[in-house]
Amino acid sequence: MVLNSIEKLLEKYDNGETSLKEEQQLKAYFAQDNVAPHLESYRIMFQHFKTTKQELYTKDVPLKPKKNFVYQWISVAAVAVLMLGIFIPKIGEENRITSLDDLSPEERKVYFQTKEALAMLSSNFDKGTSGLSMLSDNFSQGTSSFNALSLASESFNVGAEKVSHVNMLGNTTNKYLKNTKENK
Repeated sequence: MVLNSIEKLLEKYDNGETSLKEEQQLKAYFAQDNVAPHLESYRIMFQHFKTTKQELYTKDVPLKPKKNFVYQWISVAAVAVLMLGIFIPKIGEENRITSLDDLSPEERKVYFQTKEALAMLSSNFDKGTSGLSMLSDNFSQGTSSFNALSLASESFNVGAEKVSHVNMLGNTTNKYLKNTKENK
């Protein structure tokens, strides 16, 4: 009769319907040495519950969380960058040139040479892109590879000329920068 009541209690236990008193009865039954062979797996489970109940956690739990100072430093750096962004432009305002009338005649000459060189560079780049569009049109029309290679060779030569124009622009810019440094 005891075995039937234990089996009914186990069924209730599996369904989560047992009271604390009934669970105590199950623990007492499985703590004995005489357990029915078909209930041996439950015995192992209840013994495990008993041993884990006796285990203790021995490590210290820190009560104060560690403060992360990285976020504080990031906010300080962000404020510093903002302040520098506000004040640095005002430092150079005394020497800032606002119109062509503020330039000396030689600086105006260098400015116009640079402007002319940039205009020439722009127009030459436009010509180079039109040559590339012709190249892509020839490929799409299915012309022979020899024609395409000769066109690519011509485009390469034109590009080499453009590089010399860029060198001219660099020389003009260097003249302007040297004059600006000497005047200061």
